[in-house]
Amino acid sequence: MINNGSALSRDLASSVVVFLVAIPLCLGIAIASGVPAAMGLISGIVGGLAVGLLAGSPLQVSGPAAGLAVIVFGFVEQHGIAMLGPVLLVVGLLQIVAGFLRIGSWFRAISPAVVHGMLAGIGILIILGQIHVLMGAKPAAGGIENVTAIDESVRRLTGPNVTNEALALLVGLIALLAMVCWEKFRPRSLSLVPGALVGVAAATILTTTLALPIARVDVPASLVDSISFPTAGNMAQLVQPGIILMTLMIAVIASAETLLSAAAVDRMHDGERTRFNKELFAQGVGNGLCGLLGALPITGVIVRSSANIQAGARTRTSAILHGVWILALVALLPGVLGMVPLTALAAVLLVTGWRLISLQHVRHLFEHHGLVPVGIWAVTVAMVVLQDLLVGVALGLALSILEILPYLRRKLVIRHAEIDDEIHVRLRGAVTCKDVPALLSTFEGLPDGRKVNIIGKHLFYMDHTSAETISEWLRRETKSGRIVEIHPPRAAARHPRLKPLFDRFSAEAA
Repeated sequence: MINNGSALSRDLASSVVVFLVAIPLCLGIAIASGVPAAMGLISGIVGGLAVGLLAGSPLQVSGPAAGLAVIVFGFVEQHGIAMLGPVLLVVGLLQIVAGFLRIGSWFRAISPAVVHGMLAGIGILIILGQIHVLMGAKPAAGGIENVTAIDESVRRLTGPNVTNEALALLVGLIALLAMVCWEKFRPRSLSLVPGALVGVAAATILTTTLALPIARVDVPASLVDSISFPTAGNMAQLVQPGIILMTLMIAVIASAETLLSAAAVDRMHDGERTRFNKELFAQGVGNGLCGLLGALPITGVIVRSSANIQAGARTRTSAILHGVWILALVALLPGVLGMVPLTALAAVLLVTGWRLISLQHVRHLFEHHGLVPVGIWAVTVAMVVLQDLLVGVALGLALSILEILPYLRRKLVIRHAEIDDEIHVRLRGAVTCKDVPALLSTFEGLPDGRKVNIIGKHLFYMDHTSAETISEWLRRETKSGRIVEIHPPRAAARHPRLKPLFDRFSAEAA
């Protein structure tokens, strides 16, 4: 049992760390989304106070996410900032309904190859856009447009004298170098100080000390002035087909990113597990409030969540307090944020975009599942960058269905029984992504502390989405001390990837 005083002190310390991580990200993601910085700060406050209070994932931290910045940028360019609020009201409502209907597990049935491909594509688009901001220029709406515009941004760096764009680039590169060096060489005693804070602080001090004529963050004297309530005229435009499609896309991607982040957070600690439908409900409330206040969409965010856990957080109090600190900073010291150069935030987002690409996921897919998921990942990335996010995700999902199409006629049968104080879970037939909710319901509903035998002797096929679901459960349960024994398929005529998969499960259960 955790002492309440000890938990509170740990949560208090963790909240400060998360606050320091969140501030540059809230500002940077707002700039990358093509909206005023205040909208990102409002979303950070809502993610802390509202979602933190209601969350089903006690240690996950919510706020504006880089994964949605590209979508919001394109939406604002096409429909205007004023339409973002009404869209988020509907997104929040959809998430609340999804939570009540208990369909949170279905979002985890989306192929990891598609999800990581989508995030990698978004990461590339963020990098292509923020390269221009690093050079003091404005990014274009699409990846191809940003590539073709690089010549123009580079041309602005040169002139008879040192240009403002060249100064912006120099400051941005100093921020980038400070971040990278800090992450690589920081002393152990300062391990909780985030690299993004160091980079932004270095650039801000340099810009302020030398009074450099480069663009800074525009923060209003009062955050209340930035609140923009939806109007009846804007609400009426929600029936447009393009806006309906964008609303659904934001709802699905925000929900999937949140629940995948929550699953990753569960692997990082031994405490209370995520209640996925409750988390979806909390995100819906948060996005509804963001829509009402005219802010950015929010999701559960892995960068802030991992910082929260590494700093020693024990309860949701840490996430709530980080929202309090953002509110206090904006209310009491808005001038401090107004000193931050935009090019420093671009440097933060360049690092964030690189992390979203994460080639480690591609290596993992290839090592454990072969070339097909890697191909799905590559196609999703390419289409997100070359076309748009909706085309990339839709094509990735279509390819995922094609992969499992030959095995859909073989139904999965799950049987579990208690034998000699042990639990036997028998899997028969073919396991595909459509069976992920049933798998999760079975495995997560097993009594705690009992030995589990996973018996796949009559299993014919397992796709990579189902395999990753079982693998995550195995890693989490064995870490908590549960004994799990794996019984592989016995027939050599089964799918050739089954044996290496069950060998992996056995290694993870050992």
